Amino acid sequence: MNTAAAPVLEFRDIHRWYAEGDKRLVILEGGDLAVHEGEMVALVAPSGAGKSTLLHLAGLLESPDQGQVLIAGEDAARMGDSERTALRRTSIGFVYQFHHLLPEFTALENVMIPQMIAGLTKAEAANRAGQLLAYMKLAPRALHRPAELSGGEQQRVAIARAVANAPRLLLADEPTGNLDPETSSYVFEALEALVRQSGLAALIVTHNHDLARRMDRIITLRDRRIVTA
Repeated sequence: MNTAAAPVLEFRDIHRWYAEGDKRLVILEGGDLAVHEGEMVALVAPSGAGKSTLLHLAGLLESPDQGQVLIAGEDAARMGDSERTALRRTSIGFVYQFHHLLPEFTALENVMIPQMIAGLTKAEAANRAGQLLAYMKLAPRALHRPAELSGGEQQRVAIARAVANAPRLLLADEPTGNLDPETSSYVFEALEALVRQSGLAALIVTHNHDLARRMDRIITLRDRRIVTA
């Protein structure tokens, strides 16, 4: 973990609220956060505390009402929609609780698709997809469709797809939430190895306290602020 470099993800005095009739529902009120390359940060908080909002802000899917979101030092608040979309596409990877793999395509093709959208040739995308699946110990399953894969295998394909375009930041929302404890641990180990060796910055929402304690630090949301747990 390189804390001397600028954070890959940084929140500065983030505020986020939603209008409810003539009232305002405040979700975040003055939140600060920095996640550096090679660092895994767990976000553990009760349902309804604002975890999804925080991830949406980090992923540039929502904009703060006040404050700054910086990705590798770039202030997303100063960008137009097309610039934010381009930054999200090149610099941020997403992993969700449900794998969201395309059922009609093989594991290899699922990992190839985001690369081809980004402009790689089919051959280039296939080569990198094969390397990522091999890294995730899925090479023998590369030509299988999602329905032919176990839950843990599907989620490892989803992780490979999330990092296919070499993002700087990985955002994961309960990535092991649908898995049994043994499979959860195996998937987490694969994710951790990927973060450590590639220098990704990772912000991971989880309710699994055992997995959270294996990360570099734990944050939570308390009184609408981001605090160390």
